[in-house]
Amino acid sequence: MADPTPLDVIDVLLVEDDDGDVLMTREAFEHHKIRNKLHVVQDGEEALQFLRREGVYEGAPRPGLILLDLNLPRRDGREVLAELKGDPELRVIPVVVLTTSEAEEDIVRSYSLHANAYVSKPVDFDRFIDVIRQIDDFFVTVVKLPG
Repeated sequence: MADPTPLDVIDVLLVEDDDGDVLMTREAFEHHKIRNKLHVVQDGEEALQFLRREGVYEGAPRPGLILLDLNLPRRDGREVLAELKGDPELRVIPVVVLTTSEAEEDIVRSYSLHANAYVSKPVDFDRFIDVIRQIDDFFVTVVKLPG
C-alpha cells in the first residue's frame, strides 16, 4: 500500500486576528509534526493582499489551503470569502472557515459563498489541536488539491 503522506509541502494561509488562536494553530502544527508552511495574516484586507501578492506580500506563495476566521477587523471573513470565490484565479484554493460562530446563518452563508468546509473552533486546547490535525489530514493527505 502506498504511503499516504504527501510528497509536497503546501503553504497554508491562516487568516486570524486572535493571537491565542494563532498560537494554538502553530502549536498544533508543531505537535502533529505538520510539515506544511503556515503563513498568518491578521485581517481580511491583509488576506486579500497576500492572495493577490500586493505590497509587502509581492513574493508571497500561493497557498494550497486557507483557514479563514469570520470575525476579522477591516474586512470580515464573509467579504474575503466572497471576493476570493469571485476571483477566477483564487477560487480554486480550498477555504475552511474556522470560527467560533455556531450560528446557522453564518454556516449557510459560508457555504453559499462556496466555503469548502465550516468548522467551529473548539475551546478546549486538546480538541482544537486535534481539529487542526484532522483538517490537515483531510485537505492535505486525502483530498487532491489543484497544483
